[in-house]
Amino acid sequence: MNQSLVKVSIFTFACLALVQASEPEKINFESIHHDHPATVALLDEVNKKCPEITRLYNLSEPSVQGRELIVIEMTEEPGKHIIKKPEFKYIGNMHGNEVVGKEMLLRLIVYLCEEYIAGNNLVTYLLKHTRLHIMPTMNPDGWQKAYEEYKENGTVSWLNGRSNANGVDLNRNFPDLNNKVYAHEQSETGRNNHVMKMEKALELNSDLQPETRAVMKWLAEIGFVLSSNLHGGDLVANYPYDETRSGDSQDYTASPDDKTFVYLAKSYSYFHSKMADPTRKPCDRKSGDSFKDGITNGGAWYSVGRGMQDYNYLETNCFEITLELGCDKFPPEDRLESYWQDNAVALLNFMLQTHIGIKGVVSNSAGEPVANAEVKVTDFSTGDLVDHDVLSLQGGDYYRLLSDGSYQVTVGADGYHPSVKCVVVKNDMYVGSNDAKEAALLDFTLTPSTEAKPDDAEVSARCEQLQSKAGAESDVPEEVNDVESEEAKVMELTEAEERQVLQELLSYMDGRINWSSLSPNLALSDLYYALSVELGNLDPKTRLEFMRLLPTQMRQQLMSQQ
Repeated sequence: MNQSLVKVSIFTFACLALVQASEPEKINFESIHHDHPATVALLDEVNKKCPEITRLYNLSEPSVQGRELIVIEMTEEPGKHIIKKPEFKYIGNMHGNEVVGKEMLLRLIVYLCEEYIAGNNLVTYLLKHTRLHIMPTMNPDGWQKAYEEYKENGTVSWLNGRSNANGVDLNRNFPDLNNKVYAHEQSETGRNNHVMKMEKALELNSDLQPETRAVMKWLAEIGFVLSSNLHGGDLVANYPYDETRSGDSQDYTASPDDKTFVYLAKSYSYFHSKMADPTRKPCDRKSGDSFKDGITNGGAWYSVGRGMQDYNYLETNCFEITLELGCDKFPPEDRLESYWQDNAVALLNFMLQTHIGIKGVVSNSAGEPVANAEVKVTDFSTGDLVDHDVLSLQGGDYYRLLSDGSYQVTVGADGYHPSVKCVVVKNDMYVGSNDAKEAALLDFTLTPSTEAKPDDAEVSARCEQLQSKAGAESDVPEEVNDVESEEAKVMELTEAEERQVLQELLSYMDGRINWSSLSPNLALSDLYYALSVELGNLDPKTRLEFMRLLPTQMRQQLMSQQ
């Protein structure tokens, strides 16, 4: 427990230290609004400074006015997909007059390059285990239009430059897959993923803009796992679905992965210096939204049809959220540094979430990869199938983001018997963690349907055992092909041990009281109440990380106090 307390006490310091640049020779970065030539020049400078971890490429089509949609790839061994190494992307400036995201991504790119050279452990880990793709601007034409007004007036009107050069809002221009999947839900037929082939979508949607088409082709080419689309005009992490099922303008519309999306949204908001602050005033101080925990379901906020966020989820394996980074869409240059201080840790933390859940390789009994195998998940805490599958990639590798919990995973493909395994997921990927772990590894071998179906009685028995313990968590994600972990057994505390832990925690958090003398005279429920009061005094992200370090039974007791 002492080690856990040390982790908590150094958490804030560790986060702040991560955003401090190191000593090696720096890239010439200025906190300014970079026009398109300056953006390309900066990316080229980073590529020359860090050639071993970067690659520049353009999407398949330029913007309406001919500006290339440039992407920088950042990873060890760039230029190729590596099995079991997940793909991540950031997209900025989809709305041309919402510029903070673009500048934060440029600053992030420089930071990753410089800190990799300096030997920053977190950055090295991230680039070793993740393939990052960062596109600072999806709408350079809209940016240019907004910038012209900014140069002339020092401010930009609310909508000027939002759309592309054809006057089209790119976040209302993707194929509408929501209504298609909602119809599938009603009829209990049809696909729950990869709803429409990209070629068919391009054929049916003649109004698609070149920027939209380019992104659609990009998504079809690379097996992205996690993504965020950076916007401005408010301060919140927004998650699917964006378009309501009911057709109402505001209606909470949960996706099948609602629990995981909430987890992902909080992984940004809790690590942002202001986003989850309950005392923060809303952007519109008269009638603005106050977002609990700094997050919102898209449909609950306002319905958006044909958006990029929902398209990612319904057409690919990628989970995308939308980040609104501030009230001011086009702030003065002298405020950009403060935006970086607000967002730096959160940007890093969100990239780490590419490693939550499970991953593995699907192969056949001959050891050959099986592409397009369906990975289905049942959540033991509810007993329900999560009605959204992911597909294995060409190399047989798959990546399934999941929040903490116990799951049954079923993998199937045409011509093969399905294979079932069970897993306990306990995610430990966050900035400040000393025990960061990649996604739990869960490989599958499929037997051809022409052969006898393998005997899975032992696996079934163990899955039933896990299901009976639904709600319990393991400290280490692992296949339930093995016995229950000894570490998990150790964390089942006796009442005396539980009392001792509570006493230590309270002594640590409030040294003014002699808890060692007071504790024996109080009921356990009184000690839990006192601890819940102390936790309530912490900022949201520190409170979250503190809770994550506690044994399951203690977390459950604390939750009952709220």
